[in-house]
Amino acid sequence: MPRAHIELDKRAVIAPVRHRTFGAFVEHLGRCVYTGLYEPGHTTANEDGFRMDVVELVRELGSTTVRYPGGNFVSGFRWEDSVGPREARPVRRDLAWHSLESNQVGLDEFARWLKLAGAELMLAVNLGTRGILPALDLLEYANHPSGTALSDLRIANGTLQPHNVRMWCLGNEMDGSWQQGFMTADDYGKIAARTAAAMRMADRNLELVVCGSSGSSLPTFGDWERTVLEHSYEYVDYVSCHAYYQELDGDLGSFLASALDMDFFIDTVVATADHVGHKKRSKKKMQLSFDEWNVWYLKEYQEAAEVSDEWSYAPRLLEDVYTVADAVVVGNLLMTLLRHSDRVTSASLAQLVNVIAPIMTEPGGPAWRQTTFFPFAITSRLASGEVIRPVIEGPAYGTARHGEAPVIDAVATVDDGRAAVFLVNRDLKETARVTIDVRSLASTQITEAVTLADADIYAKNTLADQERVKPAANASAALTDGVLTIELPPVSWTAAALC
Repeated sequence: MPRAHIELDKRAVIAPVRHRTFGAFVEHLGRCVYTGLYEPGHTTANEDGFRMDVVELVRELGSTTVRYPGGNFVSGFRWEDSVGPREARPVRRDLAWHSLESNQVGLDEFARWLKLAGAELMLAVNLGTRGILPALDLLEYANHPSGTALSDLRIANGTLQPHNVRMWCLGNEMDGSWQQGFMTADDYGKIAARTAAAMRMADRNLELVVCGSSGSSLPTFGDWERTVLEHSYEYVDYVSCHAYYQELDGDLGSFLASALDMDFFIDTVVATADHVGHKKRSKKKMQLSFDEWNVWYLKEYQEAAEVSDEWSYAPRLLEDVYTVADAVVVGNLLMTLLRHSDRVTSASLAQLVNVIAPIMTEPGGPAWRQTTFFPFAITSRLASGEVIRPVIEGPAYGTARHGEAPVIDAVATVDDGRAAVFLVNRDLKETARVTIDVRSLASTQITEAVTLADADIYAKNTLADQERVKPAANASAALTDGVLTIELPPVSWTAAALC
C-alpha cells in the first residue's frame, strides 16, 4: 500500500478562496441553451421557458459566475438580435458551430435565468467581426440606468433595472485560426486596448478580461500574452487562460497528471504578465481568468467533424459522457485553481449543460448529474476562507507527457474553525494510506469524508443509468491526536471536512 504524509499549517496561506473560482460557461452551442437551459414545453419550465429542474442542479453545483454567450459563438454575434419582442428576433447562421440561432434567449432572459440560479453574469463582446461601438452600445444597454436611447430601449423591452454587469471579456480566443476574425497578437492587443479604454470612459469600475492563449501547446503561447499585454496592460484587469484535457492513446497516467500542465500554464502566464508589468513600472498585478477549462474529447470531435450543407437548430454537439477517471481529473484541476488563488481569481468550467458539461438533459425528459458534477459541487460547498499550501511527502511516478508526477496531490482550506482537505490518488492499481497532520488547525472531529471512485474507472452516468456513479462516504477516515488518517482508492478524488 503506497503511503503519503501531509503537513497542514494554517499560517501557510496562499490567498483567500475566490468566489469566482467556481464559475461556469454557457455558450449558444449545441443543446447548451436550447433544450438544456431553455425548453418552454418542458413540464418543469417556468414562464420564461427555463427548465427549473436544471436550475436546481445548477444551484447544487454551486456555480457563482457564468460566462456568456461565448465562446466561438460570440465572434459572429450581433447582440441586438437577441433583445426585444421574441417574435421579431431574426434567425441567423452561427458559422462557429454551423447551426441556426433563433435568438429566443438573449441578454434580458439570460439575466433573469441567472437570478434563479444565484449567479453573476460575465459578458463577452464581439471583437472578431465587430468592434468598439457595438461593445459600447451593449454596455449602455446592459448597465446604464435610464435616459439614453439604449437604456430606454432595455426598459421598453421589460427590464427596468440595469443588469450592472461588472466583468467583461474582450472577445474570445482571438489567437485561433478557428475564430471568426482571428488576429495577430499585435492587431488584437491594439483593438483590445482601444475597446477597453473606451469602455472605461463609460464606467471606470468595470473589470475587463483580455484574451490570452487558447492552449499551452500553441506555438504563440507566452509570446501572445506578452505582445497583447504590452498594448493593453494599463486598461485591463485579467488575462484569460483556456485549457482542455483528455486521455490520449491509452496513456491514463499522463491524463491523471493533467494538473501539472495547468500549473505550467498558470506559472508561464503569471511570469509573462509580471514581466510586462515590470517593464511598464506598473504597480498593478495582472489577474488570471481561467475562463475555459475541462476534460473534452477534442480529438474525437476533430476527427469526426464534417461540415454539411444542413443548418439546424440546437444540434447535438460535444455531448461527451464522462467517466470516473474524467471526474478525478476535473476535481484535481479545480484543486489546482484553488492552489493558485493568489493570481487565478476567476475561472469558468466549460460548459454548464449538455455541451462538455456536468449536467445533461433529455428533451421532454430528465436532467441528471455527470460524474464530473460531484467534485465541483462538493468543492464549491466545502471550500471557504483561505487556501493553505500543504507539504506532501509521498511516492511519484513517471509520465510520458508531464515528467514525474506525485501519486498523491492535495490542497486545503481553512475558515473560522472549519477546514476542508481535497485529495487525489493517481495510482492506477493501489489504495494509498495518507496521514495528515492537522494539529495546527485545532480540528477535533470529521464532519464529512467522501470519495469518488469505482472498480470500473470508465463507468459513466447515462440516460439509461443516471446514478451509476456517485460519491460514497469514506469509512476509513479517522482523526486521532491531531492526525487525520484516510485511505484513498486507486484513481480517486476525496474531500474531508473538519471542525
